[in-house]
Amino acid sequence: MDTLFYIAAKIAWFLIRPDSVIVLLLVLGLWLLARGRQRWGMRLAGAGAGLLVLLALLPLGGLLLRPLEAAYPPDPSVSEVAGIIVLGGAEVDDVSAHWGQPNVNEAGDRFLAGIALADRFPDAIVAFAGGSAYLAGPVVEADLAGAIFTSAGVDPSRLRLEGRSRNTAENAVNALGVLGAEAQGTWLLVTSAYHMPRAVETFCAAGWTGLVPWPVDHRTRGAGRALGWNLAENLRDLNTGVKEWIGRIGYRVTGRGVSPDTAPGCLAQP
Repeated sequence: MDTLFYIAAKIAWFLIRPDSVIVLLLVLGLWLLARGRQRWGMRLAGAGAGLLVLLALLPLGGLLLRPLEAAYPPDPSVSEVAGIIVLGGAEVDDVSAHWGQPNVNEAGDRFLAGIALADRFPDAIVAFAGGSAYLAGPVVEADLAGAIFTSAGVDPSRLRLEGRSRNTAENAVNALGVLGAEAQGTWLLVTSAYHMPRAVETFCAAGWTGLVPWPVDHRTRGAGRALGWNLAENLRDLNTGVKEWIGRIGYRVTGRGVSPDTAPGCLAQP
C-alpha cells in the first residue's frame, strides 16, 4: 500500500505542479493554433505565456511558503537533548553517484544544522532518515548522510541511519522502528522550515513524542522584497509551496499526518 501511495503521489504531482500546467497550456495552445483553432489556441497559449510573465515578476510562491515557515520559530530554547534527527532531501543522489562524493542541494542547511547540533549536544544520538526518492535510486541518502556526518567529525557510534524511506511518512515510521527505545526523551527534528509543519504532523501520527521542531533552510524574505525578473526562483518557490500544501492535505486525508494538538506528548513541553 505504501508503494502504491508513493507512485500515485509522484504521478499526481507531475501532472498538477505549476510548471507542468504552464507547459501544458502552451503546448495545447500551439497545437490548437496549428490545427486552425484560433480562438482557443490563442486563449490557452496566452494563458500560459501570461502566467510565465506573472511568475517572473511576482514572488507568488512566498504567499504559500511564508505561513509554513512561520509555524515554528528558529533556534528554540532547549537544554537536555536525547537525540537529533535530520530528514533526507538535501542530497543529490545521481550527482553523488557520478562523482563519487557527497553532494547537497539548496537544502544543505539541514546537514549544517545537524552537525552544529551534534557538536552542541555531544551526548545526543544523531539520526538520519532517508532512502532514495527514486524507485531504484543510484545511491541511498543515508549512505551519503553517514559520509557527511563522519567527515565533519561526528563519532560513527552516535549515528543511527535509516535508509529505506522514500517520503516523509516513511521517514517517521521507519526511523522510529530503527531507534526503538532510544527514541524516548527530547528529540530535535531538523528539516527545511517550509517542510516542518508536514513533518511534525507526520511524526505525531507515527507515534513520536518529545519532539522539538528545529526549522532551517528558510526560503522567504521580508514583505518589502522588490519586484524583479526572477522566473526560475519564483517558479521554484511556487512549486515548493503548492507541493507542501497538497502533501499536507493528502497526508491528513490518508491518516499519515495529524495535528499536534490531537497527539498529546508529541511536542516537548517548553
